[in-house]
Amino acid sequence: MATAKTTTKSLVPFVSDAPPVDDATNASCLVPSAPRGADVSAAPPRTLNATSATTPPTEMSQGVDLDGLLRRLHLPTIRRLYAELQQHAEATQMSYRDYLATLVAEEVAHRTQTRIQRATRKAHFPFLRTIEEFDFTFQTSIRLGLLGSYLGPELVTEGRCVIFAGRPGTGKTHLAVAIAYRAIQNGYETFFTTAADLIDRLSTAARCGEVADALPTYCHPHVLVIDEIGYLAHSPDAANVLFQVVDHRYLHRRPMIFTTNKPLEQWGRVLHDDDLAEAITDRILERGRLVQLRGTSWRTRHLRPAAQTATTKERP
Repeated sequence: MATAKTTTKSLVPFVSDAPPVDDATNASCLVPSAPRGADVSAAPPRTLNATSATTPPTEMSQGVDLDGLLRRLHLPTIRRLYAELQQHAEATQMSYRDYLATLVAEEVAHRTQTRIQRATRKAHFPFLRTIEEFDFTFQTSIRLGLLGSYLGPELVTEGRCVIFAGRPGTGKTHLAVAIAYRAIQNGYETFFTTAADLIDRLSTAARCGEVADALPTYCHPHVLVIDEIGYLAHSPDAANVLFQVVDHRYLHRRPMIFTTNKPLEQWGRVLHDDDLAEAITDRILERGRLVQLRGTSWRTRHLRPAAQTATTKERP
């Protein structure tokens, strides 16, 4: 490579722990298929001929529409960065292998980030929270170590479930969203819904004879978050429609995350059916656990010092 006068910022290769989701499928579409009936096993691998092997790279690239080829291969990040990185490579004497590895790593990083953004929008979170943002010093009834198995791929591969129960403001929804978002980062799909919205939609679909068309929304995603069981009054068939979702996901070992402000013994009264409520919690907890969050509300934490001061002043 010729020496360049200017340098560019170093591009750091990205390493992702997420399992491949979309790239393998996309890449398979780029491989030309053999003619029908052809014996592909007998075809020899394509190699560079002697002339190509001895021709300098600059001469080989002349007349090649590199932008067009990268566009056809659907490699937008490489197409955007290769010229800029070339200047950096020439200035730092970067090897051809490192040059190629850096470009490929940037492409993978961009695709991973794009997939996470797309999956996050599709999840319909009410807000985005991460496990790193959770204040375990304020909510001391749970430790990060207790959530380890829910933050890795085993949440999905083992079909684990969890119910976060507690008073308002104790961090139930934050933890549910954070675990679901980590599942997205690990390469899985997530869907968030409130219990009231799920029950209303499925009840309406059942009355119209369309429940089979409505169920995939809640049964298909790898991870389902059902928020706020017990906060609002539900329709009389609440237990029936919720059981259909829970039972389908239980049979297919698909994880579920619940939040509730009611003890499990009161779910029968909330869902208007003690027997079905017991069947629902039984299926959830077979491969799951109940996490009880205690303490005061995070939302009103700023009022506690003022309240304590006022109480102190009122004492004789």
